[in-house]
Order: sequence, then structure tokens, then C-alpha cells
Amino acid sequence: MKVLLTGHKGFIGSRLLSKLNNLGYFVWTLEKEGNYEELYLESIISRCDVIFHVGAISDTTLQDANEMLYYNFTLSKMIFDLARKHDVKVVYSSSAANYGSGNGIPNNLYGWSKLLTEEYGLKACEKFVALRYFNVYGPGEEHKGKMASVAYQAYKSGKFKLFPGEISRDFVYVDDIVHANIHAAILERGVFDVGTGKAERFQTLLTGMEIPYEYHTEDKIPSWYQYFTQADKDKFMPGWEPAYKISQGTELYRNYLNE
Repeated sequence: MKVLLTGHKGFIGSRLLSKLNNLGYFVWTLEKEGNYEELYLESIISRCDVIFHVGAISDTTLQDANEMLYYNFTLSKMIFDLARKHDVKVVYSSSAANYGSGNGIPNNLYGWSKLLTEEYGLKACEKFVALRYFNVYGPGEEHKGKMASVAYQAYKSGKFKLFPGEISRDFVYVDDIVHANIHAAILERGVFDVGTGKAERFQTLLTGMEIPYEYHTEDKIPSWYQYFTQADKDKFMPGWEPAYKISQGTELYRNYLNE
């Protein structure tokens, strides 16, 4: 199978590239600083079976709308238009940020860029699968700085400060994301949640990472803060489910970091 993978140097992309190579796929790769000249892109996409479009700006704090929309929407639109022209399947790395606080309205510019791109892809391409990732953690995120998972940030600092209360997230191990992408390549179309389907408190994550924690005062919680995220199991891909519970994922990640 011949595939195009964008964002191959990133957290999820690098892990997916390794898996694709192990499966014996022929892989073209493309980063945001790569060649987006349309004729060059078309020469690749016209020979592809699948496009794994992982690459994007993932900084949820970025406020430069022009930069965010250029890299997350405009370049994606070019890829999707060429995929439609040559009848190539697209597996798009979308985000649970599209849900916002559960009302379907994103809370930030990043979320809007992902939702806009997802909606365009669904309209442009017949063969289009969007995967809405929840809170991903695991090997390969060391370069992400402030955008790295709480698991990694806590490990690097040796401690962590949490907001008080029953704040929970759906933490999903990166290899489940990789497996979801491979599985999505056999589907024709749809938008699917990729998580564990079970929200866990941050305390559970940090206990699994063996990292001590303390608490901020309640007045430090931003007004826009999300208290809860959880993938909907009814929105999982047919035939796919996560392989790693949080206890397994944190043990694997802890061992990886300790080595």
C-alpha cells in the first residue's frame, strides 16, 4: 500500500510512521515546512491509496488566526481537493476540541480550525474518515513543551499542581491512536471518537506515573476551563476499541521515560 503521511516528525506522526514502515507500506512524508506546490503534491497523491493527514499546529494557546488557519485549514484544503480529484481516501487527525464544553462549539482558535477543516473534508471527499482524538499521552511527545501531556510535564518536573475538584479527562495512550489510524484506512467514511470511553481524574494519571501532586487554590481555575471530557463509545469506529487502560498506559510510559 502507498500512503502519504503528513506531520511525520511529530508526536503521533512519528509513532504512526514507525508502524506503517513495520507493516511494509510505501510512505511519502510531508511536514509543514515541506513542499506544498500543487503539482508536486498532486504527483504524490495521484499515486496514493491513503492519506494520513496528521500534521497540524497543535498549540491550543496560539492566537495568530492567520497562522493557525493557513497551516490547519488552507494546506489541508489543498490536500483534500487533490484527494477528491484522484479518489484517494483520507484519514484526518481531528480533535475532541471540536466538542468544546460539550455543546459543539470549540473553546479556542485551535478547536475552530480543526472543526472547520473536518467539515470541509467531509464535504469535499467521498472517502473521508475523521478521528477525534481525546487526551493523548505516551512516547514521542518530548519535544512538545507546554503542549505535552500532563503525564510528561509532571514527569519532567517531578511534581505537579492540579486544580481542585473532580476534574477528569479521557486519557488515551498514543499506540491506541496509531491503531485507530490503521483501522480507519479500511473504512469509507465517518467521524469517530478515539479515546478510552472512560474519564479519569488527573490524580489517577499522576499516581500511575508515580508523580506527587498538590493543588492550586480554587480561584486559579480559569472561567473557560473544561472540567470533563470523555469519548462516546457509541461513536467508536466499528471493529475498533482501545487496547490500553490508564494503568497499562502509564506503566508503559513510565518505563519508557525511566529508560
